Amino acid sequence: MDILQSLGNWLGNITFLQVIDFIGTFAFAISGIRLASAKQFDWFGAYVVGAATAIGGGTLRDVILDVPVFWMHDGIYLTCTGLALLWVILFRKLLVHMHNTFFIFDAIGLALFTIVGIQKTLDCGLPIWVAVVMGTMTGAAGGVIRDVLINEVPLIFRKEIYAMACVVGGIVFGISEWLGAPAKVTLLLCGTAVFLTRLLAVKYHICLPTLKSEDDENL
Repeated sequence: MDILQSLGNWLGNITFLQVIDFIGTFAFAISGIRLASAKQFDWFGAYVVGAATAIGGGTLRDVILDVPVFWMHDGIYLTCTGLALLWVILFRKLLVHMHNTFFIFDAIGLALFTIVGIQKTLDCGLPIWVAVVMGTMTGAAGGVIRDVLINEVPLIFRKEIYAMACVVGGIVFGISEWLGAPAKVTLLLCGTAVFLTRLLAVKYHICLPTLKSEDDENL
């Protein structure tokens, strides 16, 4: 009974933002582990890649904001990564046939982590433009670390709309807050903007122009 009561108290103290954070951690961890499995990493290597994807951006954010690094005070984040690894192990055959799984989980994680990064920065008393930068870092930096670990060119350096989706979400967040929308509505609009921007960019092949060198212009 004491265990159930403790569990109930713990669940009762979880905030809406923490729920978003946990879901984002799980989603990003799965996206990292999925790519690691494609590179035939062992279970430990896949866990490391999943953890780096899930907590890398938030770690950089907290170091820059000079606040305690979030995962060092709550083991649930590393536990989420372990559950993500178990999920991929158990359903790996199903994932093979789900070609859009990596993209969907990555887009969900991108949206949710952008929300967390923006809100945490605002809670530190910093202006919205700093919050947009930190939200983008929270959402995209983990993917950069993931791609480096699996020896791929980081996604944000390619033509695809990735980090810019976080910026769009940050702008939507700022506008919604300025208009006086309720906090949960603002968070929902921000996350939806990030997810839809990423989704539509891939679906309709929308990308930023590439920076050409002088040699390219002479061809």
